[in-house]
Amino acid sequence: MERKVLVEVSARHCHLSREHLNILFGEGYELTVKKPLSQPGQFAAEERVKIIGPKRELDRVSILGPVRGSTQIEVSLTDARSIGISAPVRMSGDTKGSAGCIIVGPKGQIELTEGLIAAKRHIHLTPEDAKSFGVTDGEVVSVKIDSKNRSAILGDTVIRVREDFASAMHIDTDEGNAVGYSGETFGTIL
Repeated sequence: MERKVLVEVSARHCHLSREHLNILFGEGYELTVKKPLSQPGQFAAEERVKIIGPKRELDRVSILGPVRGSTQIEVSLTDARSIGISAPVRMSGDTKGSAGCIIVGPKGQIELTEGLIAAKRHIHLTPEDAKSFGVTDGEVVSVKIDSKNRSAILGDTVIRVREDFASAMHIDTDEGNAVGYSGETFGTIL
């Protein structure tokens, strides 16, 4: 059986806690859904923030909803270097001891001491798809992505399995550019 999975590029974005959303946009503010994302219940919001590092800033950074338990910013390594931050490559949610930055919204700003990462590439799978692919949660695999003139094998890809996932691989913009990502793209788990 061929183990193909949809590949999606995840551009720079942030997840905000309720506390930080209140500071940045005002007490009790609710995010406005711009478009649903492939992962059930998640969405890109209309609202944007500015991320400031020691060298420069990233303007109009997307916010993904709904709110989370803690604030996290995900950027590519190129983004991190451009603003003067050394971002560790981590799984989403693993922000302890990560890089800090300033987040600016229309009503306030926050200085984070940690929370900025370059997201480790990963594959979301339903339990059924994981079983049919013969992989398990936490397993590290390589994925071959075929594209015109830029095919590549990406190693160090973590399998994440949960009932509430939609099966898809997430890579950042640096990785998407490296494989010439364009439109609907699939990868094969090796």
